[in-house]
Amino acid sequence: MTPLIAVRDLSKIYPTAKGERVQALSRISLDIAQGEFVSLVGPSGCGKTTVLRILAGLIADYTGNVSVSGKALHGPSREVGVVFQDANLMPWRTAMANVMLPAEVLGLNRKQARLRAQELLSMVGLEGFERKLPMELSGGMRQRVAIARALVHDPAVLLLDEPFGALDAMTRDTMNVELSRIAAASRKTVFLITHSIAEAVFLSDRVLVMSSRPGRIVEVIENPLPRPRGLDIIADPAFAATVLRIRRLLDAEGSTGAPSIAH
Repeated sequence: MTPLIAVRDLSKIYPTAKGERVQALSRISLDIAQGEFVSLVGPSGCGKTTVLRILAGLIADYTGNVSVSGKALHGPSREVGVVFQDANLMPWRTAMANVMLPAEVLGLNRKQARLRAQELLSMVGLEGFERKLPMELSGGMRQRVAIARALVHDPAVLLLDEPFGALDAMTRDTMNVELSRIAAASRKTVFLITHSIAEAVFLSDRVLVMSSRPGRIVEVIENPLPRPRGLDIIADPAFAATVLRIRRLLDAEGSTGAPSIAH
């Protein structure tokens, strides 16, 4: 079966202001199947966000091959939706208007897109908040709007770059439960960048572990935990064992992971 996302021998070198060359990524290869939830963890500065930005089509000058839905990726694609750590909502637009923005940019049928936006706002738990401005929403609610916005044009893939990193611990735990539910409800393929080992284990079908720079995949961890998952799963011995396994891999790379979902 052809993977939804296929990466082969991906390498990336950044030039510095002094004319030097810094290798960020080294010969990364990975496959992600339709409907899979995959997380990428690794030491700070290892190139995790560079991988995500390449998959988002925001970085073009790399070596290797990247394809989404069987098509080579050469720039931003309608097949991909992206959510960053900052929700980046337009402050003068309501929640509904923010969600509708990609549909407007892409010239989608307005009536159909609005129905889709309403469905998504309901799916992320924001029914009744359609006319609220970002300043009237909590941090977690703003990120839910950002997720709905990333899905409104019905992409095949949802890319998430530390989407809950700025939230407090309790809100982040709640949002992880919500993200797991949303991913299951939308049946999207999800690729998450996170610094939190426990968050990755809680959410993912597989966890990819990166080395320190130049970033490469050093291990692929299959997650044994059943779905659906609630916060009580952190008491499961398999959860603790998987977190510990990943922690040891990262310790070997000079990094430590987080002991809880939120941290």
